[in-house]
Amino acid sequence: MPDLDTREWLLTNGLGSFASGTISDVRTRTYHGWLFAATNPPVGRTLLFSHLEASLEISGKVIALGTNFWGNGKIEPQGYKLLHSFDINPVPKWIWKQDNWQLSRQLLMPHGLGSGEKICSHRLLIQYRYEGSDPAILRLRLLVCDRDFHHQQKSHPGLQFSQLLGENQVCLQGIFSGEFGTPWYLRWTQGEYHADAVWYWDYQLPEEKTRGLGDREDLYSPGYLTVILQPGDAVTLEAQMGFPDPQQGLLTPEIFAEAIEAEQERLSQTFGWGENKTPTSPIRQKLLKASDQFIVYRASIAGPTVIAGYHWFNDWGRDTLIALPGLALVTQRFELAKGLLQTFGRYCRHGLIPNVFSDIDGEASYNSIDAALLWIEALGLYIEATQDWEFLAEQFPVVQQIHKAFMGGTRYNIQVDATDGLVSWDVRGVALTWMDVVIGGQPVTPRNGKPIEINALWYSALCWMSQWAERLSKMNFGDSARFARQAQRYTQQAQQVTTSLQKFWNPQLGYFYDTIYPDDGRNSQIRPNAVLALSLHHCGFSDHQRRAVVDLAASRLLTPYGLRSLDPADPDYIGKYIGDSQQRDRSYHQGTVWAWLIGPFVRAWQRAYPEKPLPFDWQPLLNHFQNDACMHSISEIFDGDSPHKPKGAIAQAWSVAEVIRHFR
Repeated sequence: MPDLDTREWLLTNGLGSFASGTISDVRTRTYHGWLFAATNPPVGRTLLFSHLEASLEISGKVIALGTNFWGNGKIEPQGYKLLHSFDINPVPKWIWKQDNWQLSRQLLMPHGLGSGEKICSHRLLIQYRYEGSDPAILRLRLLVCDRDFHHQQKSHPGLQFSQLLGENQVCLQGIFSGEFGTPWYLRWTQGEYHADAVWYWDYQLPEEKTRGLGDREDLYSPGYLTVILQPGDAVTLEAQMGFPDPQQGLLTPEIFAEAIEAEQERLSQTFGWGENKTPTSPIRQKLLKASDQFIVYRASIAGPTVIAGYHWFNDWGRDTLIALPGLALVTQRFELAKGLLQTFGRYCRHGLIPNVFSDIDGEASYNSIDAALLWIEALGLYIEATQDWEFLAEQFPVVQQIHKAFMGGTRYNIQVDATDGLVSWDVRGVALTWMDVVIGGQPVTPRNGKPIEINALWYSALCWMSQWAERLSKMNFGDSARFARQAQRYTQQAQQVTTSLQKFWNPQLGYFYDTIYPDDGRNSQIRPNAVLALSLHHCGFSDHQRRAVVDLAASRLLTPYGLRSLDPADPDYIGKYIGDSQQRDRSYHQGTVWAWLIGPFVRAWQRAYPEKPLPFDWQPLLNHFQNDACMHSISEIFDGDSPHKPKGAIAQAWSVAEVIRHFR
């Protein structure tokens, strides 16, 4: 592997902790390191353990195996030139090799949630194995941190690290200006540890430089481990958050293979892989495994949630609810689906579902008009799949709360317009739909008023509510007469909305207006929101309109990796997602391709043309999944212009979920 391959890998533990890096083993991002521990699952993510800088001494010759970018522009050492191979299955594995020796390294992050949803651990297992004609000395220098996962560490007189050495283990803890950081420890099966404290200054992180962000970091080394290896020998290490448990057993060489087997068994049970099940294709197994990386436990409510994307996203309501059918319904993880609906339903306030939870204090933000309606849509799909009427009866008060808030008015002036039954909102300086970028108090894509997909969601929600109230009126779940009256009212409202939805039709273009503004002006830009409006379970548009919309979307928006967020012929179109954070934000919804939108397109197309093949080849997106950006995951976004380079988060939940939902 002579090239410096900066494609990435990702490990997660179901608690929000993760490990990530590159195939060439060089750190290129602030988010690269071996133990980002979620100290308050799934948030409070803190880099404790950056990596081990390895060298091998054979017959008196020292061979450096690491690779680092430095602030002076140098790449030293250049261990990537000795890399013979990299494999991602079943866990990341590197092999460095020359004529008379070979060293492999594997990394594994065991799942951190035990039986009964008990938090077990935030830990990483590492195993080196040596083959060669002569004995070798392996030196592993620890590089450590104690920092928030968004920021770089800088050496500082007030930043110190304590270390307490025990038998085959060292316990470490950062101390900043007298305040103690997160403790963790490293233990090993064999070797001699040497305390040798030193700072390594001015690592460069090229990806951050490309993104216009801070790109320099200092790492602290408390010491190094020396291991004498005979041919065929292995050394296993374990890094774990917290203080060592005096009762824990000895670390053994077998623990790594056992952990791999345990993880394979967990995935097999989760997805029903087994002798008596219908065989699952290898590519689908990889997709399912990728989907599991986003499912995490939220300690604040002792329930499941979904990390929207790695590396920098938390759990977002909108993203979770869009991803839910692919992550939990198609995969028949019905208890997970139920738990996710309960998690977000529990946080319903003023008829709104949280948009995002804070990284610091876990508080919910409600700056979303669509999350509440998406929650109803996801609930409907769950009920269709499971016929779980008891759960519907339990959650129906949340449905009613959402309906009441939208009808009577709630935050951000969200309210149903009594004259036409459509949902509107109007507050300056915010963006409440998925096109949510605001710069300097100004939305980049202003959509206040009546957005097309919001009102399609409102129509679908009213249809669900009418159907559910009618069903509940015939079951022993409360006041039957009251449910029957509600069903009639919801039906009447849905009929009014059906008529009013025609206001969005642009006959000259054969497409929907994207937004009807508060002054009744129309936005006629060609955006994928029209496709979203056709992708819901209940659709209030004609066959003619469906076909016209998907035909135009296929010719203007469809790419091999998803849909563009804006027609390339539009003067506002930006074809490349590049530059600093403000430049990137300006292009985020102005032409950038979003992979998750392929799901709504497939649903809209199949509704418009049930007998016609998709005008889309899955292979480029599957090739990306297997071999590009983050190995075995799907990026958040791609450039609008060909060749559509992957950008944004390297692994995005709704991107993976929508492929699982429709690719067979």
